[in-house]
Amino acid sequence: MLLVPSLLLTSVTSLAFFCCFWAWRVYNRTMTKLLEQALEAARTLSPDAQDDIARVVLRLAGTDEEPPVTLSPEERTAIVTSQAAAARGEFATDEQVRAVWGKHGL
Repeated sequence: MLLVPSLLLTSVTSLAFFCCFWAWRVYNRTMTKLLEQALEAARTLSPDAQDDIARVVLRLAGTDEEPPVTLSPEERTAIVTSQAAAARGEFATDEQVRAVWGKHGL
């Protein structure tokens, strides 16, 4: 049985740190320096932002509980078309990107 001081578990950050530390001890794996820096930066963010980051990491690691998104035939065609354009070196200009962002209020 693992005993954890209650003070340690007073925030999402502390809980995340504890889980990462315990996982490291159990599996004796080390993180890259960049991942350590990213986690350190995430500790300074709000709990909501930390949860957003955690969801992204879990999804990238393939351990999230979300089912895969099913693409429509039109979406698959759009992706293939975009990949072909990228392979030819055809990318949007900065002006085109700004225009799209402006259209959507970004």
